[in-house]
Amino acid sequence: MSILPSTVKALLEPQAYPHKPQKIELVQTQMSFIFLAGEYVYKIKKPVNLGYLDYTTLEKRHFFCRQELKLNRRLCPDAYLAVVSIVEEKGELRIEGRGKAIEYAVKMKQLPQDRMMDVLLPQGQVTREMVAMVAEKLMNFHQKAETNPEIAVFGRLDVIRHNCDENFAQTEKYIGISITAEEYQNIRNYTNNFIDGNASLFDKRVREGKIRDCHGDLHAAHVCFTGDTRLPSPGGQVCIYDCIEFNDRFRYSDVASEIAFLAMDLDRYQQAGLSRHLVNTYVGLSHDEELLKLLNFYKCYRAYVRGKVESFKLDDPYIPEEGKAKVLTAARSYFQLAESYV
Repeated sequence: MSILPSTVKALLEPQAYPHKPQKIELVQTQMSFIFLAGEYVYKIKKPVNLGYLDYTTLEKRHFFCRQELKLNRRLCPDAYLAVVSIVEEKGELRIEGRGKAIEYAVKMKQLPQDRMMDVLLPQGQVTREMVAMVAEKLMNFHQKAETNPEIAVFGRLDVIRHNCDENFAQTEKYIGISITAEEYQNIRNYTNNFIDGNASLFDKRVREGKIRDCHGDLHAAHVCFTGDTRLPSPGGQVCIYDCIEFNDRFRYSDVASEIAFLAMDLDRYQQAGLSRHLVNTYVGLSHDEELLKLLNFYKCYRAYVRGKVESFKLDDPYIPEEGKAKVLTAARSYFQLAESYV
């Protein structure tokens, strides 16, 4: 059984909130405590250093809360409300209280959980029209997303190779646990061979401005459909939220990698038709046919990263043992999916 920090326990009490919610639900990720508190959500960063992110000081957590607010307003402006202080008043913790902050939280409107793409997919309630709306939103976002020489560096061959090598180094300890030795070697060989054989293609993507400040974590759980999705925007709307704010190089990527991420996740839900429709709609709107040459490589890469992230949770002391059984199943399924693209 995991032991929650005292701050987290205090925030499970309604009196800690200005609107006194009737029910508070705690959700954990590897890096955050998320409090679902009625109409609002409050997200607090764990004081961890995972190598690729560092939230170990209050100052850093405050900075990355502000980054999260700014970056997520690009694709989900109405949901991200403010960065708020958590203070101690008369021996009790208060969110949005007065006084010196002992912690910070990102305050959001609670999005409808039953309209999340990962909830709708198993029910067969995601249509081709809904997927096309997502593709169009992403195409418009990518066209406007920042690119410059500093961002373009992250599409260079040496950087892509480094990212892949880092994945393999960080998952070596999970061989025999969440990934088999055969899967590990097959994926590693495929990855190295693809990079070696497509140097000119990667260079061309950099020259043509395809490396952008993207979302960075585009899977089905981060897509919410609001309004009537049978209608064109703004009647039917898509909110794409929870982008990566903690490490710029995880956001700076080829737009092909971003599309491959969600396409891979649709494959994971046994929705190959929707996956193809997402890619084809995006390519049709953006005229980026070259994306198709990179699709399987980036699908494999993204599935592997998801397997890695799930595996990391096996070492999280705040996740109870019963939760880790689900984590292990998820990690194994992602690594198996990654190998299917080889």
